[in-house]
Amino acid sequence: MPNLTLANLPNDLGTFTGGTHGSQPLTDYGGDTFYYGPVSIGTPGQVLTVDVDTGSADLWVQSNCPKNTCTSPQFNQTKSKTFKNTKQSFNIQYGSGSASGQLGQDSVTIAGLTAKNQYFGVVNNPSEDFEGTPSSGLLGMAFSSIASSGKPTFFENVLAQYPTDSVGPLFSVFLTRKQSSGSQVCFGCYDTSKVRSGITWLPVTSKTYWTVSMTGALVNGRAVPATTTIFAAIDTGTTLIYVPAALAKSIYAQIPGSQMMSSGYYRVPCSNLNSNSLRVSLMFNGSPFSIDMRDFNLGRVSSSSSYCVAGILALGNNFPDNLAIVGDEFLKSWYSTYDYSNGARVGLSASINQA
Repeated sequence: MPNLTLANLPNDLGTFTGGTHGSQPLTDYGGDTFYYGPVSIGTPGQVLTVDVDTGSADLWVQSNCPKNTCTSPQFNQTKSKTFKNTKQSFNIQYGSGSASGQLGQDSVTIAGLTAKNQYFGVVNNPSEDFEGTPSSGLLGMAFSSIASSGKPTFFENVLAQYPTDSVGPLFSVFLTRKQSSGSQVCFGCYDTSKVRSGITWLPVTSKTYWTVSMTGALVNGRAVPATTTIFAAIDTGTTLIYVPAALAKSIYAQIPGSQMMSSGYYRVPCSNLNSNSLRVSLMFNGSPFSIDMRDFNLGRVSSSSSYCVAGILALGNNFPDNLAIVGDEFLKSWYSTYDYSNGARVGLSASINQA
C-alpha cells in the first residue's frame, strides 16, 4: 500500500480533518507518452481506462463507436441501470485531436470515490489521435470553467457530494519514467513515499487550467527571463514542454550548437545533452525547477546524426504568446499537488525519480 498522507499532513496541506481518500494506479504508455488508469461507470460498474489530463476538464469514454475505429473496450449504455442520455451533443477539441458524441449521466467511481449523476461524453467519433491506444477515453481534471460540457468535473462533484471536509480538496500525481506500473493519482491525499522534499506552493493565476506564473528559465546557472508574464498550464495530458517562441529562442541561445527545426523543435549536439554539461530549469514565481536531461533529450535526429532533439518546443502562431504548457517531461521529476483551497494552488515536490 502507498504511504498515503491525509490532507492535514504535512502541515502546509491545510487543516482538513477528513480521511476519505483513494489512490488510482496509472499505466505508463508508449515510453512516457501518456498515463492512464481505471474508472468504473454505471450500475453495475463497467471498468474502463482513461488518460488522466490536468489540461482539460471533461470526462468521456467511447460508446457505440464502430469497432474498426475504436479498438479499446467501450461503455455499454444499455447495461447500466442508472445511465441517462441527455440527448445533448458533446464535442471537445484538444491541441491535438478531438472527440464527439452525446452527453450522458451516470455514477462514476475512481479510487473508491463515487460521483453520482456525473456528466460525461459518450463518444462515437474520436479523432485518429486516440486510435490504437489501450485507453477508452479521457478524464479531464482542470477547472470546470473550461469544460466543453459546461458541467463540473469528476473530482469537483466528489468534493460537492461528500460531507464537508471529509475529502481533502486536492489531488496529487506521481509519474514514473519508462516504467509501465507505479504511477498514480492520489485523490484527497499526498503520498510521502513518492517525494524527496517538501512542497513549494505556486498560486494558480487563472482557474481554468492549473495555471501558474512562469518567469523564465535557467540554463547552466544563467537566467533567461521572460519578457512578459507567462501563464504556464501544468498538464499531465501533454508529453513535452511548450513555451512561447521568443522564450524558446532565448533558451537555446544559451545552449551551444542549438539549431531550430520545424514544428517548434530544436536540435542540439548530443554531446551537449547530458547532466554533466547542461542544466536546464523552468522558473515559476522566480524559483527554479530542474528538468532531467534523460527527459529533455528526446533522442537522435537520425541513427547516424550527431544531433539530438531537445525537449522544450516553441508554441506555434495559433497559441497566445504568453502561454506555456508544461507536460510529463517535467512532471516525471516533480510530484505535483493540485489544491482547490487557499485560492487554488499547485504544489511541486522533488520526486523520487530525480537523479
